[in-house]
Amino acid sequence: MTSQTSALPGASRALPAQFGKTFVVTGANAGLGYFTTEQLAAAGAHVVLACRNLAKTEAAVAAIHARVPGASVSAIPLDLSDLTQVHRAADALLELPRIDGLILNAGIVHPPRTRELSPDGHELVFATNYLGHFALTARVLPALRRTPGSRVVALGSMISRLLDSPLLDLQLESGYNRWKAYAQSKIAMQVFGFELDRRLRAAGAGGTDGVQSLVAHPGYSISGLTPGIRGVNQPSRANRFADTLQSFGAQGKDAGAWPTVSAAVDPDARGGDYYGPRYLTRGLPTLQEPTRTSLDPAVAESLWSRSELHLGAPFSI
Repeated sequence: MTSQTSALPGASRALPAQFGKTFVVTGANAGLGYFTTEQLAAAGAHVVLACRNLAKTEAAVAAIHARVPGASVSAIPLDLSDLTQVHRAADALLELPRIDGLILNAGIVHPPRTRELSPDGHELVFATNYLGHFALTARVLPALRRTPGSRVVALGSMISRLLDSPLLDLQLESGYNRWKAYAQSKIAMQVFGFELDRRLRAAGAGGTDGVQSLVAHPGYSISGLTPGIRGVNQPSRANRFADTLQSFGAQGKDAGAWPTVSAAVDPDARGGDYYGPRYLTRGLPTLQEPTRTSLDPAVAESLWSRSELHLGAPFSI
């Protein structure tokens, strides 16, 4: 694999061997998270599925064992909208001897039509897609720092190119729009991913031998173009037909996972890299240019400080 082409022709056998490595994938029981997990497990890694729904997690684990003989996977409960659960999951992850990759994948893809609050009183999409990941990374960082060459991969979205935001109203208290909620949460993830790498480097904890933070986006990845897997992805015939009509500009979630996996294991990848499909919505993963907002230090500083304020604790590096 090269940093520019990172070819993953549909199968994890194209990946560098990952035996002896441990990856944690949030939201690993379905969609992009499932295929990220399956591909890493097929390359020999041990993968921890950090998920909210126990029944769906068990189905995903069973599917991985059926599709990847000898796969090494385990699971921990994690509801990112609930900071108490985030702290509990982080404590469990800190017991692992190493974490080579923390993949921040989970999120609400179809936001509620009206503004809802998390158990901690935060806007639900912001809390689930971003703030919970910020808190998890902060608490798991010691395990990453004791693992040479570890990586954090934040999952962004191409929506950052369609709906920009300076992230001034993170909680959308002045007016809620479901797609603005989603867009802001994904822009925040990208801003966080790039800022984390800058801060790691500034603290002397980054670089190829330290912790590197990268960002990836899956393009336009939809269920109807994704392989059917019992208990994981079972689109209806109508859904498959409708999604097939979009195949010229879309791809399955198995392919949508490739940029994330590339960011996690490509030996040529470096902290601060941004991976996505070659043709924006679909295609093999390549290095891409982030949006200006995603790299804006002022936006990042404001987001970071307000995130610490919401958590009531500093993110220490």
